[in-house]
Amino acid sequence: MHHSNHRNLYPTVCRDEKQKRLGQHSKVIWLTGLPAAGKTTIAINLEKELHKRGFFTQLLDGDIARTGINSDLGFSDEDRYENIRRIAEISRLFIYSGIITINSFISPTEEIRTMAKRIIGNDDFIEIFVNAPLEICESRDPKGLYAKARSGQLKNFTGIQSPFEIPVKAHLEIRTDLFSIQESVQQILDFIIPQLEYTNETSKLLITQ
Repeated sequence: MHHSNHRNLYPTVCRDEKQKRLGQHSKVIWLTGLPAAGKTTIAINLEKELHKRGFFTQLLDGDIARTGINSDLGFSDEDRYENIRRIAEISRLFIYSGIITINSFISPTEEIRTMAKRIIGNDDFIEIFVNAPLEICESRDPKGLYAKARSGQLKNFTGIQSPFEIPVKAHLEIRTDLFSIQESVQQILDFIIPQLEYTNETSKLLITQ
């Protein structure tokens, strides 16, 4: 039996009941920035801090995604787009499960970030620009990838041969060249916690979604 109604694709236990059970509003916290800007380190520490405060989270990150669900993808423009499209769809499933995801992805272009936001939904997408100047990221180079890109061993590397477009619609910008990881995480917590906290007043608004 085919249902044309889109709503029937979703489980009968509605999102709001799941959020109520977990005592939180599910959101996608999307960290974008150059390689070695500090996205993954911030994501890991952010998850620890949210967990400490009783929030239920899931970390999604480029390295994890590319060894598993996106192991078939390379770094061409098409593959980067598809990488993010799949992650956005997975994030949407977590959102409907009441779970907060912390997503750490270069997501280099405005087009890619807009697509992710469209899939996840504007109200559930918190975009955070983890910003450090290219020369700082290159001087950190924890995986030696910038060096490989400069010597031509690595093609399509973001910031060297492949562009990174500055996010114009980010909700928050974190300067990891100016602030410590701890300070950076605190800035994010101050911004997101009011949006994650569950109150019964707002639950009435979400039931219809």
